[in-house]
Amino acid sequence: MKLESVELRRIKLSLVAPFETSFGVQTERDVLLLKAITDGGEGWGECVAGEEPTYSSEYVDAAGHVLIHHLIPRLLDRELVAADVSALLHPVHGHQMAKAAVEMAVLDAELRAQGQSFGRFFGAVRRAVDCGVSVGIQPSIAELLQTVGGYLDQGYRRIKLKIKPGWDVEPVRAVRERFGDVPLQVDANTAYSLADAEHLAKLDPFGLLLIEQPLPEEQVLAHAQLARTVRTPICLDESITSAQSAADAIELGACRVINIKPGRVGGYLEARRIHDLCAARGLPVWMGGMLETGIGRAGNVAMAAMPGFTLPGDTSASDRYYHRDITEPFVLEDGRLRVPTGPGLGVSIDAEYLESITYWKSVVGRAGSGVRS
Repeated sequence: MKLESVELRRIKLSLVAPFETSFGVQTERDVLLLKAITDGGEGWGECVAGEEPTYSSEYVDAAGHVLIHHLIPRLLDRELVAADVSALLHPVHGHQMAKAAVEMAVLDAELRAQGQSFGRFFGAVRRAVDCGVSVGIQPSIAELLQTVGGYLDQGYRRIKLKIKPGWDVEPVRAVRERFGDVPLQVDANTAYSLADAEHLAKLDPFGLLLIEQPLPEEQVLAHAQLARTVRTPICLDESITSAQSAADAIELGACRVINIKPGRVGGYLEARRIHDLCAARGLPVWMGGMLETGIGRAGNVAMAAMPGFTLPGDTSASDRYYHRDITEPFVLEDGRLRVPTGPGLGVSIDAEYLESITYWKSVVGRAGSGVRS
């Protein structure tokens, strides 16, 4: 199919509740969406970059700029399929989240034209996926216990606690003592150093599924050294930016689990390569989350139904984050989300609502170029 133009738009969605990690507190999401317009139909993509370059070097303003000026022009008026996108964009270094968004839109258009769902394309083996929930840093342990209890009452099958120095052992102890053997893991978002190894080992008695990204992303060797002190499996997130970085981390012994985020690694096709690599090496993987709207959540849920995703992901229900989504909401049913079965992403855009919350647009291609508000 031929890519004729791409429409970009920015929307703002308020979160149901503030979400705090070691990076800071987030109260809303500024979302960059893409609509790929081809001679065979349309497809949607979502960029997971945040407003500030804190989780990664990418941020939404820069993603919009690089898409308009460097990425989309390389794809316009070409006969292509989604599998071509990565190679065509390879000369532009980095910007994985921006690249992932445009690849996603092209893939959605391609699969819609074929009448094939994301789940079928990626070899889904489940009709619904087990869901965990990520719990941000709370003002107090009492509030943490109340929050965790509420999510367990809703049916979530795994709890992930965000941690940072000064908020780690005691919150984990409190949750374990209150809720027994609930599947539990923690996420440090790079907040520790190798000097904290003995302290992090104090989490071992709590039977955690994993400790996610305790050290800065470039310290892959240090994670391997940490793993010799800490018995709890180390999971890498920010460190994994490609199948190659995943292979290197596994070879070094830096991780026993990998969190896959398609946006972080440049797209769903690269994410599939990481899944396949880990399956061949015997490492479990799970689907991470980046506060996606229903567009990104649809793709993530479909991929999480692949056979190697053996741990519950951060594929929470829509109402975990948003009062109203831009697609039909994903609803928790017995701790699971259904895998969409319609063509492409399998979700419908609420066009009227989307238009009402859009504050910026740009069209690149035949329909025009430049920015209009």
